[in-house]
Amino acid sequence: MHSQKIRFLRSRIPTFECIPGCHDCCGPVTTSTEEMSRLPVKSDAERDTALANLSCPHLDTKGCSVYLERPLICRLFGTTPRLPCPHGRRPDEMIDPKIEQKIQRFFLEVRHVLV
Repeated sequence: MHSQKIRFLRSRIPTFECIPGCHDCCGPVTTSTEEMSRLPVKSDAERDTALANLSCPHLDTKGCSVYLERPLICRLFGTTPRLPCPHGRRPDEMIDPKIEQKIQRFFLEVRHVLV
């Protein structure tokens, strides 16, 4: 339903290289039900354990196991002053404020669930 909008927004979020092995921004987040439907289903126990550790159930020993399909909120970390990287990493150019506003509107338009 929102696939085209999600693809458009994803393509407008700048990328940058994280510190290898760092997962400081990989905490519990909410995402749209459509983005969630693209991720592997985790058991209640896996979700509960991740939540108890203030982590994401899709984070494993090698990092984000769903990196290519990670939700918009995960892609925003480090690209906007609102969600800075705790280590100061960032793209050469931060996200366009107009695109960030479109993402915020999208967040308000859709139902969200806890990853």
